[in-house]
Amino acid sequence: MKLFQISLVVLVLLINLAVAFPSWAESTPSLTSNSNYFEVGQKVIWLYKPRADSSDIQRIPAEIVKLSSKQVQIKVYKHNNEFVNRWVNPNKLEKS
Repeated sequence: MKLFQISLVVLVLLINLAVAFPSWAESTPSLTSNSNYFEVGQKVIWLYKPRADSSDIQRIPAEIVKLSSKQVQIKVYKHNNEFVNRWVNPNKLEKS
C-alpha cells in the first residue's frame, strides 16, 4: 500500500512538471511582436498630462534608465542641462 501511494505521488508530480514546464520557458521579447518593448538607453517621447482632468498632453523627450515589470524609469532633461528621473507607465511612452 505504501509503494502505491509513493508511486501515485510521483506520477502526479511528473504530470504536473510536464504540464507546467513550458510556462517556465522565458523567451526574449522581439520588437516586431511587442510594440511596448523598450531597452535601457532608448530615446522615447513621454506623453505627459499636467493634471488628470486636463485634455492637454505634452510631448517630452526622455531616455529610458531602468525597466521593471510594470513601470519604466525615464530621464527627463531640464533647460539648465540637469535631469530628473521619473517612473512612468509604459503606455505613456512612444518610441522616438
